[in-house]
Amino acid sequence: MSQSLHTFPGVSGSGALAAQRNRVLRNTYWLLALSLVPTVLGAWVGVTTGIMTTMGTGLSLMLFLGGAFGFMFAIERTKDSAAGVGVLLAFTFFMGLMLSRLLAMVLGFKNGGSLIMLAFGGTAGVFFAMASLASVIKRDLSGMGKFLFVGAIVLLVAGLINVFMQSSALMLTLSVIAIGLFSAFMLYDIKRVIDGGETNYISATLAIYLDLYNIFQNLLALLGIFGGERD
Repeated sequence: MSQSLHTFPGVSGSGALAAQRNRVLRNTYWLLALSLVPTVLGAWVGVTTGIMTTMGTGLSLMLFLGGAFGFMFAIERTKDSAAGVGVLLAFTFFMGLMLSRLLAMVLGFKNGGSLIMLAFGGTAGVFFAMASLASVIKRDLSGMGKFLFVGAIVLLVAGLINVFMQSSALMLTLSVIAIGLFSAFMLYDIKRVIDGGETNYISATLAIYLDLYNIFQNLLALLGIFGGERD
């Protein structure tokens, strides 16, 4: 939600603009941290009940695409009201639920818990690296947006095709590309907030959350394939 410059008494010009951007960034980070709670809860419910593992690939894919895009549309419609926070947190619960199939598979390994913690640590490392880089880099990165968007579309289409092809080599390739792509997306999204290109902290949180989610998911998949230990 944008903050009027007039709400900072005694501050004008660049000072008010900097204060506004810092406030949006601070609120984004707080909401991002909060969003992890329903994500973990959703993942726990999914793993405990096994609800996602009972669905076929086609049905779970339809549920994921329909739910994700439906929630993102709702978030966009409510982002300027307090309801937007609730919708965003409901979305993160849903995304945790969708992640439970992969988590259950990894937990089937003898070292599954360690792999999940390693993926979490790796994702956190990427976040702190991109956040630090975004805070010091001076170059305008707004031109990256179109290329990253095209890359995400190509990745999505290739991923949908591979649902039917079931190619292990393509899946590995796409996972590696996804980690690099969404790391770049994270740098771009955080830099937009710092530069004032995004003034709504709910929209900013959604963008960075999706970056984190995709990095974690693909990193965990790679760790499960290459590091999973069978009993």
